Amino acid sequence: MNRSRIISIICLVVGGCVAIYAQAEEQQNTYLLIGGIVLLMIGVYSISRNIPSKYDKEKTDSFVKSESEDDN
Repeated sequence: MNRSRIISIICLVVGGCVAIYAQAEEQQNTYLLIGGIVLLMIGVYSISRNIPSKYDKEKTDSFVKSESEDDN
């Protein structure tokens, strides 16, 4: 694992814990809840930024032929 992925996972865990802690109190601390959600979103964004899109891949030759290729 590289350093940025570890930092992203730490942001996710800490943000989730802070958001749950802020929500669990009887008198909710709004700023603490917002901070937890911001950390959570930063972690989700930085992890999802590194996941490649399935549409970015070039079309490769497949062993499965479509019907239009079989007609020729």
